[in-house]
Amino acid sequence: MCLISALGIFFYACSGPGESSYMADNDDGVEPVRVMELDYSTIARGVTYTAHLQAYDEVHLAPAAPGRVEKIHVDIGGRGSKGQLLVEMDKTQLHQAKVQLQNIETDFRRLDTLRKAGSVSRQQYDQVLTQYELARSNVDFLRDNTRLLAPFPATVSEKYFENGEMFSGAPNTAAGKAAVLSLVSTDRLKAIVHVAERYYPYIQPGMEVKIRTDVYPGMEFRGEVSRIYPTIDPATRSFRLEILVPNQEEKLRPGMFARASMALEEVEAFVVPSLAVLKLQGSNERYIFLEEDGQARRVVVEIGERYDDKVELVSEEVSPGDRLIVAGQARLLDGVAVRITD
Repeated sequence: MCLISALGIFFYACSGPGESSYMADNDDGVEPVRVMELDYSTIARGVTYTAHLQAYDEVHLAPAAPGRVEKIHVDIGGRGSKGQLLVEMDKTQLHQAKVQLQNIETDFRRLDTLRKAGSVSRQQYDQVLTQYELARSNVDFLRDNTRLLAPFPATVSEKYFENGEMFSGAPNTAAGKAAVLSLVSTDRLKAIVHVAERYYPYIQPGMEVKIRTDVYPGMEFRGEVSRIYPTIDPATRSFRLEILVPNQEEKLRPGMFARASMALEEVEAFVVPSLAVLKLQGSNERYIFLEEDGQARRVVVEIGERYDDKVELVSEEVSPGDRLIVAGQARLLDGVAVRITD
């Protein structure tokens, strides 16, 4: 492996126009090397993360109390506009509550007439008024919970009951909730990605995001950053980002695998030939050699963005003007004497 790397560097050194080989005699124990002076380059920093698309809105539709499912008006894949009637529950309790409300309302109106004539006490009137308001509230509650309406333009993703079955209120969904139907919005989706903490200063709400999927190769969808979570996960050194993906044509579907790419702001960075960066065998540690006063100094670095045969160099130990060894570095050790060749 070392021989192949050395040969690769040799050909790299010889390939440039007007460049001479650094493979000179080193009988004096001084290694010949080629260097480049480090300087900042302006780059558009970008990142790409994988994610699974999710419905932007999802609800598990259920009544507030157990009861018999009288009629379900939609099936899986069915569409419903906001406010559309989707499920009717048994109305027996509602009918009973309406009868009770009518009786109390009759008593209340009679008592109200007597109060105006001064024939009943204020306390007696207030008691009946309270009963009337409670009965009316109960009717409104039961009416809302026997007619389940779509809270937003939605598609039915799951149907858990058939007409005539009893809804018990026990959890029956993958989310651990009780439901008669599960609804999702498909005209817009979202993706949650975990972004490295070093990019936190560059991410802003409304930033454009490019979405690509394996289902539609070569096709690009546009999204935007809709929410930035405010905390950093100390275990992964990352933060969560929510991306809104408009989907009016509904080509994308919840659950699809996607890649989200963001072009961050332009920054000043060191961009160097990738061959100048070495990897410690058996680990992910990357390092380079700098030429300082005729010696090679080993510096541990990180790799940022890649640009064809070049990479972004990330390290607090390098500065503009440093001489980076770009050829001959495969044979070097820290502190070895080196000689710069043309």
